[in-house]
Amino acid sequence: MSSPKELPLQKLQFYVTTPYPCGYIAKNRAQSLIASPHHLVDADVYSELITQGFRRSGKFAYRPHCEQCNKCVPVRIVLDAFAPTRSQKRAYKQHNALTVNIIPLGFHQAHFELYVAYQALRHATEDDINQNTESSEEDQYKQFLCQSNVDSLMIEFRDANNQVKIVSVIDTVNDGNSAVYTFYDAAEPKASYGTYAIMWLIDWTRSLNLPYVYLGYWIAESQKMAYKEKFNLQEKYIDGEWLTN
Repeated sequence: MSSPKELPLQKLQFYVTTPYPCGYIAKNRAQSLIASPHHLVDADVYSELITQGFRRSGKFAYRPHCEQCNKCVPVRIVLDAFAPTRSQKRAYKQHNALTVNIIPLGFHQAHFELYVAYQALRHATEDDINQNTESSEEDQYKQFLCQSNVDSLMIEFRDANNQVKIVSVIDTVNDGNSAVYTFYDAAEPKASYGTYAIMWLIDWTRSLNLPYVYLGYWIAESQKMAYKEKFNLQEKYIDGEWLTN
């Protein structure tokens, strides 16, 4: 049993999961530290946990806790010092005509269909396709993205034809916004939807006078994570401290 420092709610306990296949480094086994019971992790508690490297998946707050690996590094953008690159500015301008809707967390069929298409193009393996039924994938989606004990919402971006092009699930914490997961129309090769969604979140977070955008974990060896390092200035949570890169 492990316990992060200075928790605002002393009734929380922490347990380490059994090893499972790592989703980012091939052949590695991963473990996570889970905050329990999950119903006690409310908005204020989670705001403290995220500053200690935790993330949220559904109703669970967790952080990596692998015995022989510490390559998952929490990162956050420091908004006062953020300087967009030319390509980031171009992506923001390219998709700035999208209509933005901020809506409560919940299940929407159009979102789910976009998610399934995104997963099939970007992340699914042949085994995933063979094993997942439509009902099991829908259940996983609901548990992962449609449930929360903290201050969460969905940002949907629609084009001129009212088609959903991007969906971002966001947690608002005391010192910023956390990008939980973003999926989009990955069938458009010339689009920069992922970059645009982060740029929009940066601007929106600034408008709320909050200092940080949390991007989750960055892993140097994972190509899936490479985009995160392009958003500077940022801080990395290393050995219990947030350090500038």
